[in-house]
Amino acid sequence: MTLYRILYCSRSELADSPAAGAEEIRQILAKSRANNARDDITGGLFFSNQCFAQVLEGPAEKVEETFERIQCDMRHRDVTVLEAGPIATRDFPAWSMAFTGSTDASAFGQAVLSAAFSGQTQAGDKLLDILRSVVVREDEWLANEAA
Repeated sequence: MTLYRILYCSRSELADSPAAGAEEIRQILAKSRANNARDDITGGLFFSNQCFAQVLEGPAEKVEETFERIQCDMRHRDVTVLEAGPIATRDFPAWSMAFTGSTDASAFGQAVLSAAFSGQTQAGDKLLDILRSVVVREDEWLANEAA
């Protein structure tokens, strides 16, 4: 099986109120985690200031199908692909969808999203680093909880 990765960012059309938007994010995560587990897709999602950055990795056909659904989802606009192609190993092997939201987002993360939308080539690497750091932090938290 060839592993494939897509990293993209998009502007969102979520509800304007924080409570309604948070509920929509919970629903998106629940559905994404179920679908991704079914399709052997792993990845992470970053949400800040009404913008998404997401990495999807797994079997090429399934990743492409998932990304096609995302592009057709009316909650996304200005979808910008930052990276797409085969990968040797997964960065998120244990996560059907890791998540960090605006409460975790630093000014750095928001600046990186702005850079991604403006076409700066290194923004994809920086967003991937942010998502990887979320997983490291969550893995450490889970290990401490289990101990």
